Amino acid sequence: MRKEKTSWNKVAGWYDKHVGDKGSDYHQQLVIPGAVKLLAPQKGEKILDVACGQGVFCRQLASLGAEVSGVDASKRLIELARQHSKNINYAVDDATKLSSIQADSFDAAGCILAIQNIDPLDMIMGTVGRILKQGGRFLIVMNHPCFRIPRQTGWGTDEQRKLQYRRVDSYLSELKIPIKMHPGAAPDIHTWSFHRPLTRYFEELYKNGFAVTQLEEWASHRTSKQGKNSRQENRARDEIPMFLAMLAVKLP
Repeated sequence: MRKEKTSWNKVAGWYDKHVGDKGSDYHQQLVIPGAVKLLAPQKGEKILDVACGQGVFCRQLASLGAEVSGVDASKRLIELARQHSKNINYAVDDATKLSSIQADSFDAAGCILAIQNIDPLDMIMGTVGRILKQGGRFLIVMNHPCFRIPRQTGWGTDEQRKLQYRRVDSYLSELKIPIKMHPGAAPDIHTWSFHRPLTRYFEELYKNGFAVTQLEEWASHRTSKQGKNSRQENRARDEIPMFLAMLAVKLP
């Protein structure tokens, strides 16, 4: 497969405004607390945030006493990350190469809501395996690949049963999907989303010396306002997870 240019440089300004200094409500209420719990950062540990964006997760880890570095392919996002925080080591680097990082130099790494925007998958697994020490931890948080596939999944309503359901039109096929970031204002600007079934993630982790030790599925924290369909909407939202988190350990 030809390697796509997946940098978010063209949408960096929009993304920074959307996420802000502390993250979106998803970051604050669900993703960051869950990621911190699974990764369990210790004071003084060297932790790398892969595809760090403008540094939301980096800042959280640094506040807990970790020695944090962040890398992203977007020069503009790294510039914004440095503006948000001066005490974190940031570098422009491709997640599939990590050429600025020495081997066996980090205790842990995270890739938060970014791995589905990176390709090829085997290369990021290999590079993270290279830079982690033995026993190092790798946390991946992604949109749930079973239920959150752009253009291939969506909500539907069963009027007879009074239920909202999640329709899945495709899952096992690997897909490369363009995502328009500003459909009205700038329809020609897009990023890429790469869908892979869960099997691929486990296979590539195993091939690169990792064992998955924990897996969690997180439902959205949001609720619908009181209305005709709010009960079924809230039930479906609670039952069908939005995010998937995997913690893997680098084996000897």
